[in-house]
Parts: sequence; structure tokens; C-alpha cells
Amino acid sequence: PFSLVSGEHLRICPQGYTCCTSEMEENFANKSRSEFEAMTKDAGRSVQAILTAQYRGFDGYFQDLLNKSEKALYEAFPAIYGELYTQNMKVFKDLYSELRRYYRGSNINLEEALNEFWTRLLERLFKLMNPQYHITDEYLDCMVKHAEQHKPFGEVPRDLKVKATRAFIAARSYAQGFLVGSDVVRKVSQVSLSHECTRAVMKLMYCPHCRGMSSVKPCNNYCLNVVKGCLANQADLNTEWKYLMDSLIVVADRIDGPYNVDTVIGTIHMRISEAISNLQENKDSITAKVFQGCGNPKINTKGSSSEDKKRRGKVTLEAKSSAQALEMLVLDAKGNLTNLKSYWVTLPNVLCSKKVTAGSGADDKCWNGMTKGSYLPEVMGDGLANQINNPEVEVDITKPDMTIRQQIMQLKIMTNRLGNANIGNDVDFQDASDDTSGSGSGDACPDDVCGKRLAKSPSTRPPETHAIPKQSGHGISGAGSRSLPSTLLILLSVALLAAHHLWR
Repeated sequence: PFSLVSGEHLRICPQGYTCCTSEMEENFANKSRSEFEAMTKDAGRSVQAILTAQYRGFDGYFQDLLNKSEKALYEAFPAIYGELYTQNMKVFKDLYSELRRYYRGSNINLEEALNEFWTRLLERLFKLMNPQYHITDEYLDCMVKHAEQHKPFGEVPRDLKVKATRAFIAARSYAQGFLVGSDVVRKVSQVSLSHECTRAVMKLMYCPHCRGMSSVKPCNNYCLNVVKGCLANQADLNTEWKYLMDSLIVVADRIDGPYNVDTVIGTIHMRISEAISNLQENKDSITAKVFQGCGNPKINTKGSSSEDKKRRGKVTLEAKSSAQALEMLVLDAKGNLTNLKSYWVTLPNVLCSKKVTAGSGADDKCWNGMTKGSYLPEVMGDGLANQINNPEVEVDITKPDMTIRQQIMQLKIMTNRLGNANIGNDVDFQDASDDTSGSGSGDACPDDVCGKRLAKSPSTRPPETHAIPKQSGHGISGAGSRSLPSTLLILLSVALLAAHHLWR
């Protein structure tokens, strides 16, 4: 209009004299909705970028450790062990392949994989070191049964199993924690505004234009009430989000402390070399013990090639430490995680200060929803339950957003995994794909693949298994230990979904 007109036609803004037609008000409503949703997504993207950068930094470091260890083995072992290595190259390659698959989230029992490696290696080496005998598969089975008693590789297998499993469990849970956190932010940031919130945001951001006050900014407390009402469900993430951040910090200390991945992962090739050396040096006594327990094998009548058992030189295996790089990664991660702890409850302040830059509640020159003046109502608390008396947004506190509730549950699941990793317990990643490259949320493992469990040896402690929806408490010592049975949590999840349909 060229001049102010009566505002009886307005459905959102105050119905005094106005500069807006019904069509303009509708356009403003759509504009405010898209702008508010874009602001929320942009804020979420910055958090995603931080978490993704932390994941990539640690993942690159960890993969590099494994690659260097494997490369050192391939370069040094042929010169040291000759046929003992060249004829058994696949055994070593398979081990590193299994270690990578486990780290990426495949449903592999790590202790079982390590046990299998030592068993296969022992079978191959025993035959190579005794070429004058005809050693059958049945004889090898007997030998393996006595291996625990004879300890052909010394204490290396047991020691490596304890240290490597703890380091790998911590590393993969830590990496997965960043991905889950980033994915939760992405999904929650895509939750669209309700009809009531669209009206409230329009009234906040563009009704001043309809009153000829386009230069008047909304009052800060007024903005906070609108945003807290519209992001009430997101604020309910705060408790579990904080637990996840705390859990990642605790596991970060483990990775750079008791479960030091630099020391353990970077020296795998050295421990294997130590084990083979022990077998070579004690070959005669070990062979005698095996013959005593399993009987003398038949002489190989077809003849045999000379045994290539001697070392071909003094090649020293070394591990190039990257401890300083790990320390810097952990330090940077802990700083970022600490800063992100209160993200969901500080989000309204961030959005209001960036978008509406208004005066305080006592300021009498800001837009208060009706006119230019002061804003008197108190600011509501955080979360859905605190919105029952929100003066700016009608919020039904009996209808939580199901997408956000599901993400709260994902946070609980991941925190539980980290809690188990902190004390060295394994948890099956049933929602991680075998062929994942380590990017994305990791929620891609088919049930028919992830549901298959490997047989456990008697010495293997069975990992905890969580099916989706998976839920458990927080097992981080020093951060408040809580736990809920998985069955109960599944029932709770079903009840929530059922209630959602009733509300509709």
C-alpha cells in the first residue's frame, strides 16, 4: 500500500494500521521460516565441521600407524626370515586386513582374529622348520592344542592381545563417537518448524516491517522466548550430548595414556618379529615337547629342501614414534569437545545475538511483539517441559519430536560404547558397514550381516551386543555411571513410537 491501511486482514501481526497486505504477510511468514531453518542448519554445520575434522584427524593418524607398521613388516621380514616370511605372506596380510576391518566397525571378534593369526602362523612355521617330517593336518591340530602349554611364541601373543584389543576398542569407539555426534547434529538441524513456531518467528522477525518499524530490532528476551520455544526439543538433547562429549574426553585420555595407540599399534610388526624369534631360538625344545605330546610324525620320504631357518643379517626393526602428533590431536579434541558441551542450550542465545542483535529486556526501544518498547515477560527455561507457560509460542509439551527422541537414544548408545571402551570392554557395532571407508554416520550395517557372531575361544570375553534401537547407560568412570537394561530400553522406544501415533 502507498499509505497505512487498517490491519483487520492480518492473521499473524498486530491488527493495527499496517503497511502489509495479506499476501505480504504470507510471504514474510515463508521468508522468516526459511531463514530461521537456515540459521539453525548453519549453526549445526559449524558443529558438524568441528566433529568431522576431529574424526578425520584421528582416523588419518590411526590408519597411518597401521600402514607404517605393515610396510615395515613387508620391507624387513624377507631379509630377516627368508622363507619363513615369503611363504607365509598371506597370513600377515590377512592380519592387517582384519585389524582394519575391525577398526572400521565390522562385526569381528578381535581377540578371536588375533588367536587365529597365531594359530595359522604356528602351523605354517612348524611345518617349514621341520621339512624332514610329513606333518598332517590332524597332527597340526594336536600341536595347536598343546600350544598354550608350550608357549612357542613366548608371552607375545597374550601381551599383544591384551594391549591391542584395548587400543583398538578405544580407537574405533573414539572415531565412531565423532561420527555419531556429527550425524545427530545433522539430523536434528533438519527438523522443520511447526505451524505455531512459523507464526511466532514471523511475528518476531518481520511484523516490525508491517508496522513501519523495519529498523527496530526485536528485544533480546523476546527473541529468546521464541527461539527457546521453537527449539525446546533440541534443548532436551543437552544432557545426553554432554555425556557424549565427556565420554569422548575420557577415552581420548585413554588413547594417549594407558591404551596408547602410538605405542601399541605402531609396534605390531616388532612384536610379531619378537614372537618368531622366540620360536626359532627354542625350536628344538618346542619340537621335542610337541613330539612328546602328539607322537613322532612320519619321515617325509619325498625328500625336503633345506630349511631356511637362519636369519639373513642383523636387520633392526624400529617403530617411528608419532607420540607428539597423538598428544596434539588429543589436546585439540579435548578443547573442542569442552566448548561443544553446552551447544544445545546456548543455541538460542547464539541465534538471537547473530540474527536479531537487540537490546536487553529493559530496553524500551526494541520490538516486543506488539510495538516499540520494553519486553516484560521472563525468559523461559531450557527444554520442552519448561515451555508450558511460554508467552510467545504455544508448545504442546506432551508431544515430543520423535526424530529428536531417536537421536537422544543414539547419543545414549554411543556413550555406552565409549563407557565400555574406557574399561577395555568390546561392544559390537551392529550399525557399521563392513565396507565403510570411515566416512558418514556408520549406520549402514545390515542386520543379517551384523547379527552374525564369531565363535569365541574360552579365553575371549564376549563383547556386549546392542541391537537397534540400542540403549544403555553411561559407563564412564568418574563421569557418573548409569546403566539401563537393553530390553527395557527397546520397550521404551516402542512405547514412544506407539505414543507418537496416538498423538497424531
